[in-house]
This record gives sequence, C-alpha cells and structure tokens, in this order.
Amino acid sequence: MKIEPLSVDFSDEQKRYLEGFATGLQISKVGRGLGGASAGKGNAEPSGPEAAHIKAQDKVLASGKKLADQEKFKRDEHPFDAYSRLKEQAHDNAPPSPADNFRWRYYGLFYVAPAQDSYMCRLRIPNGILKHWQLSGMADLAERLCGPFSHVTTRANLQVREIPPKHAVALIEGIQDLGLCSRGSGADNIRNVTGTPTAGIDPQELLDTREYAREWHYHILNDRSLTGLPRKFNVAFDGAGKIAVLEDTNDIAFAAIEVNDGFGVEPGIWFRLGIGGITGHKDFARETGIIVRPADATKVADAIVRVFIDLGDRTNRLKARLKYVIDGMGMEKFLTLVEEKLGQALTRVPGEALAPRPAFDRMAHIGVHQQKQEGLNWIGVALPLGKVTCEQMHGLAKIAHDLGDGDIRLTVWQNLLIPGVRDENVGLAVAAIEAIGLSTNASQIRAGLIACTGNAGCKFAASDTKRHAAAIGDWCEPRVEINTPLNIHLTGCHHSCAQHYISDIGLIGAKVPVGEEDDTVEGYHLFAGGGFGPNADVGQEVYHDLRAEDAPKTVEKLLKAYLAHRASPDETFLTFARRHDGETLRQLAEAEAST
Repeated sequence: MKIEPLSVDFSDEQKRYLEGFATGLQISKVGRGLGGASAGKGNAEPSGPEAAHIKAQDKVLASGKKLADQEKFKRDEHPFDAYSRLKEQAHDNAPPSPADNFRWRYYGLFYVAPAQDSYMCRLRIPNGILKHWQLSGMADLAERLCGPFSHVTTRANLQVREIPPKHAVALIEGIQDLGLCSRGSGADNIRNVTGTPTAGIDPQELLDTREYAREWHYHILNDRSLTGLPRKFNVAFDGAGKIAVLEDTNDIAFAAIEVNDGFGVEPGIWFRLGIGGITGHKDFARETGIIVRPADATKVADAIVRVFIDLGDRTNRLKARLKYVIDGMGMEKFLTLVEEKLGQALTRVPGEALAPRPAFDRMAHIGVHQQKQEGLNWIGVALPLGKVTCEQMHGLAKIAHDLGDGDIRLTVWQNLLIPGVRDENVGLAVAAIEAIGLSTNASQIRAGLIACTGNAGCKFAASDTKRHAAAIGDWCEPRVEINTPLNIHLTGCHHSCAQHYISDIGLIGAKVPVGEEDDTVEGYHLFAGGGFGPNADVGQEVYHDLRAEDAPKTVEKLLKAYLAHRASPDETFLTFARRHDGETLRQLAEAEAST
C-alpha cells in the first residue's frame, strides 16, 4: 500500500509531539531488542559508565526537546572510544571535523581555527604544582612540537599552542611520559582542580590543600562516569593562605575554615561549602551553611556532580551550568538531592560558628616571601601576561632544582612561584631569574594585569586581549603611580576566562561600531568595582563600546580620577569605585587629562 506524504505545515507544538512520538517508538524498539544503540541486549535500560548521561539525554528526547549538538556528538561516539581516529588524523596532518574538534577536547586538544590552523593543548596539574623536570620536559616538547612557549592560565595550569595536527598525538603522549596529563581538561568535563599555591609552606594557612586536590584529581581520572557532563565544571580548594585561589568563582568552592566549639560539631578545621559559582554569568559560589570534613570533600563533590549529571540542561549550552540547576529548583531542594546521592545528611552550622578567615595579601604572588619553614622562602616570578618561553622554562626549572625545593607552583594570577629557597640563596635566585629575562618585582599595575588568550589564538574572542593588556600596562605604568592593590583583567568573550567582572577594572571584548556603515573595530566594554573573597561583587559598567586603541588612555584617566578623588591615601581603587555609580566614574575620568 502506498502512503502519500501529508502536505501539512505543522505548528511548533505539533512538531515537538511528533519528535517525542518517534523517540518513544525508538525507545520501545530498543527495549524489544530491535535496533538502536542497545540492540541485541534485550534491555532498554542503559548500562556502563555512561548510563546516567544516556538516561538524562533520553529524558530530554522523550519530552520532545532537541539535544544540543555537543550532546549528540557524545551520544554518537564517546571521545575516549575514538583515539584511533585522532591518530589517523595526526598521521595525515588533517584538521578535525566540528564533531571531532569537540571530542578531541576530552584529550585536552582544542583546534582553534580560524584564529590559527593548529591545536592548543591544556594540561591538568592538580593544585598547580609540578616538578622542575616536568617543566623542563614541557619546554622540550614545546620546542619540538608546538610554538616555543607556554602560558600559565587563570586556573593555575599550563597550556601550549601552535600545534599542527600531525603533532597532536605525539604531544599528548609526551605529556603522559612526563607523568603529567591533559585528559579531560576541555569540553564537558571537570577541569583542572585548583588549590592554594603556597599549600604546606604558608605561615597563615589553615589547611594544606595538596592532598585533597590530588585525591579529587585522581578520582576524576579513574571514573569515566564523571566525564561528559552537561557542561564544564570547576572545583577549587582554598586553604586560607596568603594567595587567593578565587574559589568562589567555581562550581564547587571548598574554603578552609575554623569551626568554633559549642555548636554541636567537632571544633577544628573544616571546609566551608559554596556551590554554583560562574562569574561570567555574574554569580559567585553561594553559601550553603554547610561544612565538610576535609577527608569527605571528594565524596561530597562527587555527589554534587552526579546531581548535576542528572539535571543539567542538555539542550541549551548557555544554561547548562550548575548555577542554573540551583536557580531552577532552589538551594534546599538541590542539597536534599545531594544528600540522597551521598547517602547521609550534610553538616550544617550557623554563621557564628565560623571564625574569621585570614586576609589575602594581593601581592604575595610576586617577590620574596618567608615560608613557615624557618630559613626558607618562596619567590613569585612575574610572567608577562602569563607567557614564558621555552628557554625561560629551562632556566626556571634549573633554578628550582639548584636553589629551591625542586617544585614549580603555578597561580591563578598567571604567574609561578619557586618555593624552598634558603635565605642565603635568595639573592642568587633573584639574579638568576633576572638573567633569563624575568623579574621578581612588579608594580601594582603589572602585578594584577591579567588577560585571556584573545583572538590571536581563540575563535570566540572579539579582541586581541594580550596585546591590548600589554599596551595598557606600557602606557599606564610610567604615567600613574598606584600604591594600593589593583587588578586589571581583559577577557575576549562571554566565557570570561580572565574573569573581568571580579576585577577592579575589567574589560570584555566587543566589536565596536565606527562610522555610518556596519564597520566595526576591536574594543571593549569597561567595568569597575568588581571583587572576590570577602569583597565579592560584580563590577558595574563604566564605558560601553570603548575602542581598543582608546583603552590605555581611558584606564589612565580612570586611575588618575581615583588618585584625585579617593577619600584617603589608604583607600583602595575598589572602595573608591564602589562609592560611585558608573556614570559618575565616567565623568570623573573624562575630567582628567591624558599625558
């Protein structure tokens, strides 16, 4: 019998019904063992490490909604099952398809065309700590297979760039030869775990975060069910040391806290739990009133992630973060689900049970600082916007080996520390650092100048952030003398890798209209008054559609307005900016002259 096709224009609601109807038939078909991904098993119930993810996807399809493309890519073929094709592409020096470009991010590889016809590779370094020989080995790999440099990222990590497809597999296998890892550092996975960079050596820390970051790191690597989340996921451990980890910008924030006696729980050092941070979407990790024993941190984080796997949005990538799950159901309902996954109640205490935390030192990541071990020091090395050449990597590795304790510690401020330098060797170490073209000194402007990769190496960025950040530093440093802490962050797009909203002065890339036609030039929207930690808040917009060429002079005038109108010599830019609205700040800046 021939069935003529219906010549009917269906409404969106009717189309959704038909999609759901077809999905239901397919699920029924699989259940009878008649085809589909589980054909022959006679059981529609997904199994294996991807079961929870498949169930979540099936639920979306059964409701008549469409999966995001990335969810389809994962569903069609798990990236860790496609390594042989990655090797074939490397053999042929072939770029990946859009689907494979997403999949290869599970191996830490990002194909960044059209910005560059090459890969970027991001590592996974728990707590940001690596050995001197690992840094030297990365320099060898970069010299042979990549551009001859590395970048320290805002997640206390390393990334290398300019990797032709033919070198992709050799690179990630070479990284593993060094005892390092790039697996799961991109795409819909739990990213590099950050921790206090001075863990174990900080005079004021409440807790050494290294073992907890390490435990979480290996927990992720050895459980495939924790890959392929609805979206990327960040976890941080802050031990209350001098250098901020920005834990409140993460999906899960573990902050060491002292719990006082008399509140029904064992007094001592616990983690305070915050969840749902994503400052690119103007939200910090929210206080939960929950404290976690450090030994239980991995179990609690695991339960939170598994609730996210079940409920995270798999249709809209812009809403597929943990924040939106919590927004949709409320904090208490979400925490109830976490307790169900955990199999026990979480520990709640009132705010007065928590002792005040030690304050950050916003310059502790630069220069010489005494460790809690007598006679030893860490030296913070200033890197120009996170960049370090292979020659400098070799030099830093040798200094760490010869004069330090052999470790290199990366920070979220795009620089690194050399710890374990004896008092009598500090001068020699500083001289050796300067001999390779780096410095242990930086002005307040330089010390807090942060930039993402920008459009020189990222297809999402609207502006060349690193070049423009350098221009701001070059212009402002000799013209404005700032003696209080200052952060200037430039980010290229809404992903906000450089976290512009939480900076004293933050700039996000934009295409700025010029002339009467549709022409645009690179530029920014400028915000002021952002902060983190005890001062956490999102900055307010001061300038909209600021041309990149005008940014250095504009920042100069804003800083001069601060110096002219601050309430006292001790008032920080942050406090000054928050005393005024955006319009007033702009007027004060425009009244200043650029030199």
